[in-house]
Amino acid sequence: MTYTAEIKVMPLKELLDPQGKATLHGLKNLGQNEIADVRIGKQIHLKIEADSKEQAEAIVKTACQKLLANPVMEYFEFVVHE
Repeated sequence: MTYTAEIKVMPLKELLDPQGKATLHGLKNLGQNEIADVRIGKQIHLKIEADSKEQAEAIVKTACQKLLANPVMEYFEFVVHE
């Protein structure tokens, strides 16, 4: 069966997000003073062939842990759809 995974990878909340800070500064320069904070991450979509949803989730978790997210700087969350 084919499953689709939606993965969100974001910088750890404890760490500075230089890209987010630069974007926030740019927004402030454009007069968007209502925006208090910006965090920038990645959104990844995968198509997975697996026998069950549980197997697909295990595949996605392994991919995130081994390649898609850097655990020193990032966290990830995902949802698997049929």
